[in-house]
Amino acid sequence: MITGEIKNKVDHIWTTLWTEGLTNPLSAIEQLTYLLFIKGLDEMETTKEQEAEFLGLEHESIFPKDKQYLRWHQFKQLGSPEEMYRVVSQEVFPFIKGLQGKEESAFSTYMKDAMFQIQKPSTLAKVVDSLDNIPMSDRDTQGDLYEYLLSKLSTSGTNGQFRTPRHIINMMVELMKPTPEDKIIDPAMGSAGFLVEASEYLRNKHSDLFLVQGLKDHFHNNMFFGNDMDITMLRIGAMNMMLHGVDNPNISYRDSLSEENKDKELYTLILANPPFKGSLDYEAVSNDLLTVTKTKKTELLFLSLFLRILKPGGRAAIIVPDGVLFGSSNAHKAIRKEIIDNNKLEAIISMPSGVFKPYAGVSTAIMIFTKTGAGGTDNVWFYDMQADGYSLDDKRIEIKDNDIPDIIERFENLEAEKERKRTEQSFFVPVSEILENDYDLSINKYKEIVYERVTYEEPTVILAKIKQLEDDIQKGINNLEEILK
Repeated sequence: MITGEIKNKVDHIWTTLWTEGLTNPLSAIEQLTYLLFIKGLDEMETTKEQEAEFLGLEHESIFPKDKQYLRWHQFKQLGSPEEMYRVVSQEVFPFIKGLQGKEESAFSTYMKDAMFQIQKPSTLAKVVDSLDNIPMSDRDTQGDLYEYLLSKLSTSGTNGQFRTPRHIINMMVELMKPTPEDKIIDPAMGSAGFLVEASEYLRNKHSDLFLVQGLKDHFHNNMFFGNDMDITMLRIGAMNMMLHGVDNPNISYRDSLSEENKDKELYTLILANPPFKGSLDYEAVSNDLLTVTKTKKTELLFLSLFLRILKPGGRAAIIVPDGVLFGSSNAHKAIRKEIIDNNKLEAIISMPSGVFKPYAGVSTAIMIFTKTGAGGTDNVWFYDMQADGYSLDDKRIEIKDNDIPDIIERFENLEAEKERKRTEQSFFVPVSEILENDYDLSINKYKEIVYERVTYEEPTVILAKIKQLEDDIQKGINNLEEILK
């Protein structure tokens, strides 16, 4: 989430692009992402050079020796806007499109049709100057900027096309604890925030994986998978993954719910916030998904997909709208029954409705389950999240109240949760009780609220106090009149 000075800079850049001809909002987002990628490449390269120098090692630069002028810190100092424009449009942009050099790589596939659409040298100079002061060292800055820019679109959120806040992604990754052997997918990847955060977690918690050639190759080539139907998002996701050190993520232009997607029992971990605004025609949906739950609702179809593509023993942490938890239609009940009866539902974390503001005010929850194909649900852990560290209005200002550290701590020590009462913020519910309640998974169905008895004064006493107040007011008015005479 970006605020303050950076937010003002982005607003200024947005206005510059808009007033000088780039009036398509999504095109503006894409052009800004290219420039941020170019800037991030240079900063990443500078960091690697400094590390190599400190360790006394040779460093093989992605910028050839005779092409150092293509780096951000070099071309930004060119004498005229016209010269900068020539270098960026005719040399830097083609250079980034050709990175990796493999025709079959995700990056080269989705970058080959990319177009540099800033038309005026003066516009480019203004944007470069403004972006130059935005720090790129923080993780997933491109995603944060995209999240903010998307809020400017009149269609923001209507297609489910808003980014999951990074602190929520981070919490879900911390809960699932990816391992170096995992095969991770987000079938509705957007800007690849979940995949990026999973890669960062592995770098921080399992850095030794890069010392084992097999695990290192797996990390770069066979660990991360993502699908999306938006070419712009695929480009942003590919750039995001590359900036975070994943050489060859498996990113595909694919409708995950269609017959085109043949994936079955391939992945060990799903991290996702699939779109849940919309419905599809039955003809557009893979038949085997409809056998689990006959519905047109995307949020239910994605749950059916997750069960199909997970390997036995595979885990999923996914965001669902609250309606999935208590919806009374046959389709809603069927998917809940499938997860509870035939797999192992582990946790439901209810999130406040403001988490996705300003894009959407819908209440959501995180569902965590393991695919077993043979049942295993015994006690389901519920947590009632009240705060995520930000105000729950459209402004989303940072605040002190934050349940996320508590959620992670409690989930890591579920044994200690068994004695908690239903009046507390988290508790267990036995599967037998869930079945008795027609597979209802809404936390309010099981949470007990303690009402404190409030004793009020007798009406005659309250009335006497009101009369006394009126007398005091009248005396005050009389005294004021006397003074003014």
